[in-house]
Amino acid sequence: MRTIRAGVIGTGMMGERHCRVYANLRGVELVGVYDANPARGREVADKYDARYFDAPGALLREVDAVTIATPTQHHFDLAKEAFAAGVHTLIEKPMAFTLEQGEALVEAVRANGLVVQIGHIERFNPAYIELKNVADDLPLVAIMIRRQNSLDASNKDVDVIYDLMIHDIDLLLNLVGQPVEGVTAFGRSLQGNAIDHAVANFQFRDGPIATLIASRITQQKVRTIDITARNAYVEGDLLNKSLAIHRRVFGEYVSAKYRQESVIERIHVPVFEPLMLQLQHFVGCIREKRQPDVPAHDGLRAMQYAAQIAASVNSISQPDGVYERARAVAGG
Repeated sequence: MRTIRAGVIGTGMMGERHCRVYANLRGVELVGVYDANPARGREVADKYDARYFDAPGALLREVDAVTIATPTQHHFDLAKEAFAAGVHTLIEKPMAFTLEQGEALVEAVRANGLVVQIGHIERFNPAYIELKNVADDLPLVAIMIRRQNSLDASNKDVDVIYDLMIHDIDLLLNLVGQPVEGVTAFGRSLQGNAIDHAVANFQFRDGPIATLIASRITQQKVRTIDITARNAYVEGDLLNKSLAIHRRVFGEYVSAKYRQESVIERIHVPVFEPLMLQLQHFVGCIREKRQPDVPAHDGLRAMQYAAQIAASVNSISQPDGVYERARAVAGG
């Protein structure tokens, strides 16, 4: 088996996690890292027995695959540099800073034949994988997805739609697999002009209605997906890796005082780290010369709906920071 030489550009919290996983993946060598802060880059390189490179181009000349885990505004230029070097690329979400950049990256991917994967890590969460398997067999009526954090645990460089909700936009579109008919959204800003709490409602042409709630002003960390189907209710917890299916039944009396009215199926969720599964998939796609499950097109689609939701929320603002509900019809 040929060893895949990997590198990481950006050694913040997420970038270091990629270094840790690459360093422990079978058939992968973590060659080196680059970071705009040389002290931080060298610290991470030394920790994982890799080399620090003083420029992205120098690193790209030595690797087969790279993770770009820098602040979002640098994703586009670094991805284009990686493509020009013929390096397979995993780009952390959001894939680009603007829609125009995202569209340009999608076009570049179509032309270059490289494996380009977007870092929507929740696609590889074992709880989501099992939930999707369950949902594929259910007549869906409604979906509720919540992703909530406290402010001190959140990325304050962008609003909550691009920080948190974008994960669930991607999950929702992947879960339903139907064209979106319309989106409505509203939200509230408590810290400056950025949106800190947002709610978006999706309507699918031939599918369920769905509500996404994203907040970074919640005092409890929440990552849940609840599904209402015609014949079941499903509770998924992405954080605690649990999945339960509630079904209504009408059993016979078993005693004078008891009747079985419902059952709960608790689905076994395998214990795997999502990032490990994500990078195994990325490396496997490189070896097998196939496209990844989260291609650039999916990353762009999540960005498009995130932009639409943000524009909808911000379309009418009030002095106290409350944004009135605004209608936005999806483009497809």
